[in-house]
Order: sequence, then structure tokens, then C-alpha cells
Amino acid sequence: MTTQPFHLAIPVQNLEKCRTFYRDVLNCEEGRSSEHWVDFNFFGHQLVIHQKEDFKPERISNPVDGHDVPVPHFGAVLTWEDWHTLADRLKAANTKFIIEPGIRFQGKVGEQATMFFNDPENNALEFKAFKDISQLFAK
Repeated sequence: MTTQPFHLAIPVQNLEKCRTFYRDVLNCEEGRSSEHWVDFNFFGHQLVIHQKEDFKPERISNPVDGHDVPVPHFGAVLTWEDWHTLADRLKAANTKFIIEPGIRFQGKVGEQATMFFNDPENNALEFKAFKDISQLFAK
């Protein structure tokens, strides 16, 4: 089965601040844009940030493995090497992590690297990588 890119549109108040974050911090290539929205190549998927001046995200979480995982959240599954490169870049940029970069299920089925942080508008993101990508959907 060929994986097709997903499309995700999210609200932001400060379009330019978020544009800079997704373009310069996450290194997402900018696509089309207008005065009120910007498309990005979000790791092979289409992310659109839409300016919504009265946007106030509700912060809720779900307990997982001793952490409060923000819900909702989105992100991408990267290669092991790309995940570590991104984690290093985010640490160098003094990113405040919701859940620090770390390894879950070490030595077990589904071993994965994961980290959570917010964009400038408090949209929660998770990036993960699997040592063995074939275990992405393993039980």
C-alpha cells in the first residue's frame, strides 16, 4: 500500500510567528500562502496554518506512562537519525518540551523515540521514530 500525504489545517493567532517557527525551526518548506494562511511541506504532508485571531486552544491531557500527554496533538514519524537531528536542533533553540526527548519501550516491541513540545500558539506536536519502522503498528 502506498502512503498518501495527509492534510491538516490548524488555527494560529500570529501567522508570522508561526510561519517562522514551522519554516525556520522545523525546516518545513513553505508552499502557497495568502494574507491569512500558509501551506507547508510538513515532513511529506500538507500542513496549513490559518490565522484566527480569537483562537485559544483548550489544554487537556491524558496520562500515558507517567506523563501528561497533550490532547489533541499532531506530528510526524521520522527516521531514527532525523529524529535525533531534530531533537538536537530543538534543544539548541532552547525549546521548552512538554515531554523531553526520550526512548519508550527500550528493547521491547515498538521501541520508539518520542518528544512533545508546543508551537508558538500552543498547538501540541509529537515527533517520534522507531528503531524498526516495521513495528509502527505492532501489538
